[in-house]
Amino acid sequence: MSDTSPATRQPRPAPRRRRLTPRQRARMSQAVQYALLALVVLIASLTADWQRIATNLFNVDVARHMLPQLPGAALNTITYTVLAFALGLALGILLALMRLSSVGLYRWIATGWIEFFRGIPALLVVFTVGFAVPIAFGVRIDSITAKAALALGIVSSAYIAETIRAGIQAVPPGQIEAARSLGMSPMRTMLTVTLPQAFRIVLPPMTNELILLTKDTSLVYLLGLSAAAYDLTKVGRDTLNSGIGGLTGLFVVGAAYLCITIPLGFLARWLEKKTGGSR
Repeated sequence: MSDTSPATRQPRPAPRRRRLTPRQRARMSQAVQYALLALVVLIASLTADWQRIATNLFNVDVARHMLPQLPGAALNTITYTVLAFALGLALGILLALMRLSSVGLYRWIATGWIEFFRGIPALLVVFTVGFAVPIAFGVRIDSITAKAALALGIVSSAYIAETIRAGIQAVPPGQIEAARSLGMSPMRTMLTVTLPQAFRIVLPPMTNELILLTKDTSLVYLLGLSAAAYDLTKVGRDTLNSGIGGLTGLFVVGAAYLCITIPLGFLARWLEKKTGGSR
């Protein structure tokens, strides 16, 4: 019979703590983040001066006064954007083809154009087209729409050219070789095979460029606009300078810009899903 006294017994191991699974840790982390966000919102809502906010930021009377001007201003903004994008697209295709040309002079010209207009602010281009070009060359451009389309189209062409160049280079070489083996000329191959496939690839980033161009139209007011040519930013600035409603005009104009850019953002994501995702 063995002697098993309490002094010689082995201690029973402590129960091991149950570890959280990765999913449980993720849920706990999300709960903490939501709690912190709710706390920040609660503190901000309790400390904000809602009377001052209602008077200076979200004045309903000022917004109602601006409402009749917004449709025309939004239409002008869209017009400037579409015309500038059309010019930028035409120049961008030409610059992209020059950038990929076997002629060194064309490559240097295209590279210089792209690097120059991507490197300077769009504000300087708008001033140059609106004031410096008429003085330097003795030409007079009476149409504000033409000035806006020319200035913004030049800036946009530099970005569009790089996007299209990347799309052309992303086309599988086998497609080009197959077209050439069928007897197509280099120009016909580029127009009927390479460019259509390149556009399918670059549609999402091109939509993003259109969104950026829409916001760049806010610089058009620097050219001096008549009442009929007002864009959204000009309407907001005039309301701000009137001294009534504080910053309400800028918030209303910002909401109007969102009504234009948010659908374009959804379009970009849809195109990315239909084109880029399938690739």
